Amino acid sequence: MDERLKVSLSGWQLDNPIIPASGTFGFGYEFTEFYDINILGSIATKGTTRDPRFGNPTPRIAECERGMINAVGLQNPGIDKVISEEFAKLKQVYHKQVVANVSGFSEEEYVECAKKMDAQDIVGILEINISCPNVHGGGMSFGVCPEAAAQITKAVKAVTRKPVYIKLSPNVTDIVAIAKACEEAGADGISMINTLLGARFDLRTGKPIIANVMGGFSGPAIKPVALRMVYQVYEAVKLPIIGIGGIACAEDVIEMMSAGATAVEIGAENLRNPYVCKEIIERLPSLMDELKIEKLSDIIGRAHQ
Repeated sequence: MDERLKVSLSGWQLDNPIIPASGTFGFGYEFTEFYDINILGSIATKGTTRDPRFGNPTPRIAECERGMINAVGLQNPGIDKVISEEFAKLKQVYHKQVVANVSGFSEEEYVECAKKMDAQDIVGILEINISCPNVHGGGMSFGVCPEAAAQITKAVKAVTRKPVYIKLSPNVTDIVAIAKACEEAGADGISMINTLLGARFDLRTGKPIIANVMGGFSGPAIKPVALRMVYQVYEAVKLPIIGIGGIACAEDVIEMMSAGATAVEIGAENLRNPYVCKEIIERLPSLMDELKIEKLSDIIGRAHQ
């Protein structure tokens, strides 16, 4: 383990800043056939809701230039099974804490899931995904309105002791206003960005490729958007940021941390190359030597200096 790679998220020390992103790494143990997952800084577990969800109808994946669109729809076995079955399997092979990703369709659902996750030893940080449709509010996302984002943050903070990171949607006009609202409501950190919205159509039939028509667009193509938003939010709030969006190599990690991220999550690239997180962790020390970086924590937000 290279000490130079260590970073700290809300007092929690990570061996390195590399975290597979929620929804692209299952519950973690599935990747043990590829490598020892204990080399990872942490793992962001699959988005968990109160009730089991089958997700959206298929087909729900479409490839794009430099990325992909997915409309999986939060498929998961529900919070109780995640804790009793998925976490039990993960604990057998993984000896660190995880970033537990929680989604909901109402404030009550977020609160219930957060409370249950907070009680788990394996959970180091709660990552609250506020980019889901709020079915009680006419199908709007909690994450596109500062007031709604603040309301969820406040409600979750009231029932948890562990750090709460709010995962922001990029599908907004002003991401800074949402980040500030979360900070004022007591968030401990920000995860950003979630997927952009995209669509693809079949050339022969003209029909949408994804049954849902639209889905979350991710992959290397969105990196400049993610970098821009991380940079803007770092300027505006005093919270640690987990940078997400288009990261596919060690160079991308350095760039994202320069913009203001303390740690990074790697999403779509796991689906293309299951070894990517391992490769990045192995490559970082030599890249740091090339770039004359003494330790990774030194470069966080250096673009702002």
